[in-house]
Amino acid sequence: QVQLVESGGGSVQPGGSLRLSCSISSSSSSPNVVGWFRQAPGNEREFIAAWKRGGSTFYGDSVKVRFTISRDNAKIMSYLQMNSLKPEDTGVYYCTAAAYVINSAIRRSESYAYWGQGTQVTVSS
Repeated sequence: QVQLVESGGGSVQPGGSLRLSCSISSSSSSPNVVGWFRQAPGNEREFIAAWKRGGSTFYGDSVKVRFTISRDNAKIMSYLQMNSLKPEDTGVYYCTAAAYVINSAIRRSESYAYWGQGTQVTVSS
């Protein structure tokens, strides 16, 4: 079993930055894939970013360049650095994990078995 706990959400003005953290605990081996999705009211979950063991990273088109995913293996944490935030970045951000995901399925929410409870991010002036 894998448990994920997000933190770091909050309110920020457009153009600002936030860093989300995801604490990862596992009763067996640490997951090889960690990702972030977000969901705005009335919308489906949207892929934001993913990290695969070995260092490969993947990003959604709407956040490329502005967001950076990282993983601290020593602390067993994942981070999502979000810069140049826009109002359309508002939503609940979820940390997610899987033992393995093929690259062609990395952006699909159904590829991930484990989910955190989510943290709210609000970008507004």
